[in-house]
Amino acid sequence: MKKIDAPNTKAYRLVYPKLVVLVSCIDPTSGKPNIITVAWAVPLSINPPMVGILIAPRRYSHEIISKAREFVVNIPTIEILDKTIKCGKVSGRRHDKFSEFGLTSKPAKVVKAPIIEECVAHLECKLTDQITTGDHTLFVGEVVAVYANEGVFDGEFMNVKKSRQIYQVGGDSFTTLSGELYKQET
Repeated sequence: MKKIDAPNTKAYRLVYPKLVVLVSCIDPTSGKPNIITVAWAVPLSINPPMVGILIAPRRYSHEIISKAREFVVNIPTIEILDKTIKCGKVSGRRHDKFSEFGLTSKPAKVVKAPIIEECVAHLECKLTDQITTGDHTLFVGEVVAVYANEGVFDGEFMNVKKSRQIYQVGGDSFTTLSGELYKQET
């Protein structure tokens, strides 16, 4: 098979599709919660359990997580795709994403940042490190609590038919593991 060259600036697109998550955090000074949509989330360690999320420094959530030193990775479903996309299109500096997009803030079990009730799984994290990686910061979080909706996680695997997790194909195109394609209308 013939190989074609691609621009180096598009290298990240060769590792797509990526799981889309909603990261919730809370400003420790004002107590205002926020949500950021992230497609760059990755497990980093099994023991201790650690995950990483990458956020551009200009984002409001970058500032909050740096100060609060905690965050929650929430796993949304395709049923809330529209709300998930909207959370990534506006800044929490000027918007209350929970109320504006009809998402429910619930207390987390360990951290102060809230969980998003409409999501099917939650990983509460305490920040252990943040590393500048070019134009993004890698926030490394130790997972301190994990839970999911009953019937979605069997203790070993996510049930992809029930969880219907969102994967970004690129830009405003999304899919599920069942292969359904969803295109955000602009």
